[in-house]
Amino acid sequence: MPLFGMTDKKIENYEAQLSPETMDYVTQSIEKIVKAKENGKKVVVILGSGPNIHEGVTTLMAELMDKGAIDGLSTSSAVISHELAGVLDKVKRVNGIKLGISENLLPKGNYFEITQLPKELLNTIDHEMSIDHDLIQRGNKLDGNVIIKAAGNMGYPMGLRSERIAKEILGVAKAYGLPFETVAGWGADSRTMIGAGARKKLPVLVSVPQLIGGGGVGLCIGDSISISERCMKMAQMLGSADVLIESAVALTQEIHDGPFETYTGHGVWGDWDGYKSYSLKNKTLIRIDLDSNLKRAWDAQRQDSSVQNAIDKGLPKTKLTGIPFRMEMSGFARLETSIPVIGDIGVIWPIIAWHVAERLNIELNFINHPQQTEEGQKMREWIVDEIHPFAREKMIEIGRSHQ
Repeated sequence: MPLFGMTDKKIENYEAQLSPETMDYVTQSIEKIVKAKENGKKVVVILGSGPNIHEGVTTLMAELMDKGAIDGLSTSSAVISHELAGVLDKVKRVNGIKLGISENLLPKGNYFEITQLPKELLNTIDHEMSIDHDLIQRGNKLDGNVIIKAAGNMGYPMGLRSERIAKEILGVAKAYGLPFETVAGWGADSRTMIGAGARKKLPVLVSVPQLIGGGGVGLCIGDSISISERCMKMAQMLGSADVLIESAVALTQEIHDGPFETYTGHGVWGDWDGYKSYSLKNKTLIRIDLDSNLKRAWDAQRQDSSVQNAIDKGLPKTKLTGIPFRMEMSGFARLETSIPVIGDIGVIWPIIAWHVAERLNIELNFINHPQQTEEGQKMREWIVDEIHPFAREKMIEIGRSHQ
């Protein structure tokens, strides 16, 4: 796995793109992560979907899990779906009506996508499901653009394959009483988060608010274990960590407002009735986000406790603060140990990873670059070529020997 020319000088260039304030918060974050790991504590990351895939952050997370810098991870069903299909792939986008697809089935723009697959992979899938080779051949002959995008998704046949293979994964998961994500990791590439998690026996879980977005894969993830069990597993993972990092994720109510968290959430009644709870108090919560309103809410709380005052008085936070409030801003702003990092995850994550690895004496074999850079474009091509889709036979082999 390559570093794509990452050097101290390149990191300095990325650091120069950040404001002094943001760089200060990045430095604070690095210190908290390093201190936690040096003291034998855990670091857990909560990822959103699209941007983390496209910026190579999910691939970086797999590397950091493999090297022991990250001890658990939560993400979206969409990311799990993309990792099943190989993270990023190339598709040819053509006019679906000209291809003979009903307009009622086509998305906005009437496009249809043909996954650009090597022959050997197409042959493998051909043994798993019926493939319309004529459709593929006709699609590839039509005029259209070849683009890199999140793998599977709307592309034929990889998107359909992911949804169908998900039903097989679900059957195995339910038989063993395991989350879908764990069993999916058995057959996933080791350079995916689910693959690294399975190999290192680290938790990788989709949070309840992020179950929607992965199509049929998301449904299978949701059906694999109950909502209550999923929330408890999430609570156990989050509660075990000293540092939590949120990366380009919108729906984080389960972290700040969860049923088993007592400091900013609703865990008091669960604890009252005998369920194991945890508290965010004194944990470091880092959020990497482009939304400047997050920082405004965070600043408002530190200036005059306006967010907490609104809650104490039973008043709507949006009207009292004048900020278009997202649910997750409340718990984040009120947590005394939270750190807001406002900026591009494609720039911020390589800075954090580079310095954390250096401080912990970890040798990284992969590090991401912003997708708009030359190095980032090479990184994306490498992910398309090198990270493989889910291998059904690997899952079957591990399933047979699972204890």
